[in-house]
Amino acid sequence: MSTTLIRTNEIPRTRVDGQGEVAEILNDRLCGAKNVVGKLRWLEPGDRYEAEPLEATHQLLYLMDGDGVVTLNGKDYDVTKGAGVYLGPSETAAIAQRGTAPLKLFQLIVPIKKELQLDS
Repeated sequence: MSTTLIRTNEIPRTRVDGQGEVAEILNDRLCGAKNVVGKLRWLEPGDRYEAEPLEATHQLLYLMDGDGVVTLNGKDYDVTKGAGVYLGPSETAAIAQRGTAPLKLFQLIVPIKKELQLDS
């Protein structure tokens, strides 16, 4: 097993209208991660990211910097650096930047592997 250094500040960012900037920092191409995708997201004032309700995945949203508001099941929660949200299959959440500093978010998307599922 080898170690791969990923220079996240050097990976190109893509602007998504109204949802800030995003860069994939963990995937098969960058480091051989075949079953997971990791993304960094940066939200400025007025930006709001809505996580897709992905049917066959687990997602983790982790607030690395800044302040924000997370919306879960129609209810808003104030969050700060260090807050995390777990989303199970088909669950969704939204996060909006709040305050003056940019919000930096790490998103990890992990597919459900069929061989790991237990019979009910």
